[in-house]
Amino acid sequence: AAMEEGIPIVTWDSAIAPEGRTVHINQAVAEEIGRSQIQLVAELIGGAGQIAILSAPSTAPNQNEWIGYMNDELTKPEYADVELVATVYGDDEDEKSYNEAMGLMTTYPDLKGIIAPTTVGIAAAARAVQDAGKIGQVMVTGLGTPNQMREYVKSGACPAFELWNPSDLGYLAVHTLHAIASGAIEGKPGDTYSAGKLGEYTIAEDGTVLLGPPTVFDADNIDDFDF
Repeated sequence: AAMEEGIPIVTWDSAIAPEGRTVHINQAVAEEIGRSQIQLVAELIGGAGQIAILSAPSTAPNQNEWIGYMNDELTKPEYADVELVATVYGDDEDEKSYNEAMGLMTTYPDLKGIIAPTTVGIAAAARAVQDAGKIGQVMVTGLGTPNQMREYVKSGACPAFELWNPSDLGYLAVHTLHAIASGAIEGKPGDTYSAGKLGEYTIAEDGTVLLGPPTVFDADNIDDFDF
């Protein structure tokens, strides 16, 4: 009804049907999340060694899509010395995720990295590495939040991890809406506009705008964030 009255609508985070919005702001795309996880873990383990994936439930569509892109990324020549030895599932339960991480380190004593693209799994895996006394030997990474992971980043159990920056997502959404409402753009595919400190953006053919690559959180910047 708002659309029919000519009111611009900008959605963000969870998408709704295209008929119900002018522009949608995507915080991330599955391919970039999956590929960047491999890029990050490879960097953390020095480009060589065994890695494993600790996922949420085996039926989680987003996790499976990310893992698909992780496996595809690993086929590139630059990862010839990185070996994915297992993919296990912690069902987004803390205790099960912890036990799965412990099991990985027992089964694969030469394991160098664990990717946990789930907030429950990454914290549980980092705690397992600390408890196993393997800080510096097994590098945990994945998707998490700064407040949840601060302790593990500073201990070295999880030297770096990723997530989109929610403050930037909100900032971009407001700038996008302002550009449309002020008449600077119409909100159509191909429109380019300035989003302040984030720079220039262009609306894609499907009426979406991508925030950008995931933010990497590490010891140098984690105290700059509070969420």
